[in-house]
Amino acid sequence: CNAKLCFHFWHSSIELAWMFGNAVSRIKKMDGYDSSFSGPLMSNLAISRKYRRKGLAEDLVKAAENIARREWGYDDCYLYVEKRNTPAIKLYQKLGYKSIWEDSTATTLLPTGDGRIANGKTTIVCMKKRIGAGLFGNLFG
Repeated sequence: CNAKLCFHFWHSSIELAWMFGNAVSRIKKMDGYDSSFSGPLMSNLAISRKYRRKGLAEDLVKAAENIARREWGYDDCYLYVEKRNTPAIKLYQKLGYKSIWEDSTATTLLPTGDGRIANGKTTIVCMKKRIGAGLFGNLFG
């Protein structure tokens, strides 16, 4: 993996889960000024259907948070998720993430009926969690 943060979990030659993210990415503020800032950003977290609902996604997110906090020294962690991915949003909310903006002009790659991939419209939600402020960090951040 060429990124600073990349996890792969393999079992019996079957990919269980993967997540790709960067140590530091430009995160849009969506404040009307086209501004951005640097921070740890998770994206493209996926669990193979056969292994879902076993806690693997939660483990991946927690591992990424630990790296962002302990190794990189960040107090906040961010992630992008498609708004239509309700199970993922519920998981992230359960883990303490809060939505900070939505981008309804985003695009994503979607499979077509003939096996190709095409651009499609989607809404991206940016979520944030305070990871470095102790027991009460998420109450005030």
